[in-house]
Amino acid sequence: QVQLVESGGGLVQAGGSLRLSCVASGIIFRINPMGWYRQAPGKQRELVARITSDGNTDYAESVKGRFTISRDNAKNTVYLQMNSLKPEDTAVYYCNAPYWGYDYWGQGTQVTVSS
Repeated sequence: QVQLVESGGGLVQAGGSLRLSCVASGIIFRINPMGWYRQAPGKQRELVARITSDGNTDYAESVKGRFTISRDNAKNTVYLQMNSLKPEDTAVYYCNAPYWGYDYWGQGTQVTVSS
């Protein structure tokens, strides 16, 4: 049974930082790509960042230079360090694990950036 559990969201002022964590179970984490997505009210879910099993990363243009995705295979955990946050980063952030042709999702964690 695949489970993804996110934590680390919250309310922060513009310019501040947050670090999201996602602990995965039920997958062979060290060989699995992982990703972070977000969904703002009234908008479609969008890719924020992803990381391959060997550490290659990819970012949405809107977060390049501000967000960093990383992984700790010993802890089955993927992180999203978010710096210089903007009000437009406000959204529910979801951890994603594509596994055996299926996309698994966490329950989401709310990030709210006040101006």
